[in-house]
Amino acid sequence: MRAGIQVWDPFVRIAHWTVALGFVAYLTEDVMTVHVWAGYVVGALVLARIVWGFIGSRHARFSDFATGPMTAARYLWDLMCARTRRYIGHSPAGGVMVIALLVFLAATVVTGLVRYAEEERAGPLAPLYAQTSSMAGIQAVDGKEDRGERHGRESALGEAHEVIANITLGLVVFHIVGVLLASFVHHENLAKAMITGRKRPD
Repeated sequence: MRAGIQVWDPFVRIAHWTVALGFVAYLTEDVMTVHVWAGYVVGALVLARIVWGFIGSRHARFSDFATGPMTAARYLWDLMCARTRRYIGHSPAGGVMVIALLVFLAATVVTGLVRYAEEERAGPLAPLYAQTSSMAGIQAVDGKEDRGERHGRESALGEAHEVIANITLGLVVFHIVGVLLASFVHHENLAKAMITGRKRPD
């Protein structure tokens, strides 16, 4: 019999590692096809994870780990002092990180979809963008759109997309550092636990 208790259900584990791989693939912006499809995968999994946060297993639910920033900050301070308590599910800081990553991953995907619609006239938002552009009364000159106005909108949107993606990347790095620190303090391989789904009971 395998040691430990079951904490993370299969969906949480598969979604976690697939989103991680998808975000790495998403960073390959030079290969647009990979970038776009990685964004679709990440977006679908983020949406599914949000739903699972309400109907999933005990430790997957937001009600099990959602907490305030002050509680998370106190946990982080105690963790750095190597005196914090161990949690079977997500710690207060881990819970805040889960919510932050879901929010910023969703924002990255949404702004990416809008940018893709604007620049390539492609993706699920392309029809909406075409309708919005028509309603805005963008004039065509010799059959072509006003490039200056279009470039201004796309530059602002592109900057927002890239900034949000960079913030998300920063959160990912912070998440990895937190996992390593908690693993060291609690003498438990948290990355392995997210693979097997099992943790020691105490």
